[in-house]
Amino acid sequence: MSAALHPHTGLPVVAMVGGGQLARMTHQAAVALGQSLRVLAANPQESAALVAADVRYGDHRDLGDLRVLADGATVVTFDHEHVPTEHLRTLVEEGTRVAPGPEALVHAQDKLVLRRALAEAGEPQPAWAEVRSAADVEGFADAHGWPVVLKTPRGGYDGKGVFVVGDAGAAAELLERHGTLLAEQRVAMVRELSAQVARSPFGQVAVWPVVETVQRDGVCAEVYAPAPGLSDELATAAQELAVRIADRLGVAGMLAVELFQTADGVLVNELAMRPHNSGHWSIEGARTSQFEQHLRAVLDYPLGSTEMVAPVVVMANVLGGAAAQEGWSGPALDERIHHLMAHWPDVKLHWYGKTQRPGRKLGHVTALGADLAEVRARALAAARYLADGVVDAAFAFAHDPEH
Repeated sequence: MSAALHPHTGLPVVAMVGGGQLARMTHQAAVALGQSLRVLAANPQESAALVAADVRYGDHRDLGDLRVLADGATVVTFDHEHVPTEHLRTLVEEGTRVAPGPEALVHAQDKLVLRRALAEAGEPQPAWAEVRSAADVEGFADAHGWPVVLKTPRGGYDGKGVFVVGDAGAAAELLERHGTLLAEQRVAMVRELSAQVARSPFGQVAVWPVVETVQRDGVCAEVYAPAPGLSDELATAAQELAVRIADRLGVAGMLAVELFQTADGVLVNELAMRPHNSGHWSIEGARTSQFEQHLRAVLDYPLGSTEMVAPVVVMANVLGGAAAQEGWSGPALDERIHHLMAHWPDVKLHWYGKTQRPGRKLGHVTALGADLAEVRARALAAARYLADGVVDAAFAFAHDPEH
C-alpha cells in the first residue's frame, strides 16, 4: 500500500477508523485545514458518514476493510479503540502508518495492560488485581474492602463493562459471564478530572487546562474548564502525569487521562488515545480544538496554542430524554433548535445527526463566560431544552438578557 497526497489538494489524507461523532467533528477540523478525512463507517447513517465525502463502508474488525481504508492514506487513526490489535500490527508490517501505533493503543484497549504499565512506571492508580474466580475477588476485598469495582478488560465505554459488586456471589455471576476481569478498589474520590495532551511523532507536546467531568449513569454529562478550585500545584501535577504517560507509551495524537481526585492527589482511571468527550469544550473554548490538534499531531505538524479564550467554559452533553421517547408530542427537533438559538444566542450547539433514543449522546452545547454558576446554568438550560423540550425554572435566569 502506498501513502499518497490527495490528487486534487496535494495535501495529506488522514483515514479514521469509526464513523461516530468524534470522526464527524474531526472532519470539520480537517475541512478548515484543507485536508481530506477518510472515514471507515459501518453504514451511511453514522454521524461522520452523513457529512464526509470520502467514506469507506465496512467493519473495523475486518482486516480487509481496514486495508481498503488505509490504501493511499497518509496515516490511519481512530475515533474509537475497538480495533483488533493484531490487525493494526499487520497494517504496520505492511507499511501503513498508524497513529497511535498498536503498541501504544493497546493501553487504551486493554485495562489490564494499562494497569501493569502504570505499575511498572510507578504512576498513581487505584489498588487493582486480575481476577479469575470469586475467591480472587474475596481475597482482594479482604485487603481493600467491599464493594469492589469489576471491569471487563476490553470493550467497555460510557459505563458499560463496569460493575460494582458487594459480595462474592455477585462477582461469581459476572466472572461466569465475562471470564477474567479487572478488580479495582472503589476510590473515595472528591471528583473526576481529565488531563488532555497532544503528542506528535517528533515528540512535541501540548496540554490543555485540567477539566472537571460530571458523570451520570456512567456517561459524561458536563465538563467544566478549567476544573473549579483546583490548585495550581495539583493541576500541574496532573498535566505532567499526562505528558509522562504520553511519552512513555509513545502516543501520537490525542491522549485523555481520566483521573480520580482524592484527598491525597490524583489517581489514573482510564486512557483514551483519540479526541475525547472531556475535550469538546475546546472547539469554542480554546485557540486550538482537540480535533484540529489531533490532526496536527498524527500528521507530525507543529502543534497549536491551547490557550483558553474565556475564563470559564462549560460543555453539557445532550442525552436523549423525553423528546427522544416514542410518542413525543412536544416541539420537533428543528423547533427546539430554533428556540434554543433565540433564548441562548451565545450558546454553541453541535448536533451529531444520530437517531434519537433515550440516554444516547445526541449532541452537546458549549457556553463561555466569567462566572461558573451563570455559564453552567446557560449550558444546562439549553441542553435540557433540547433533550426534554422544557426550560427548568431553576435556570430561568439563564436566558434573561439582564444576566
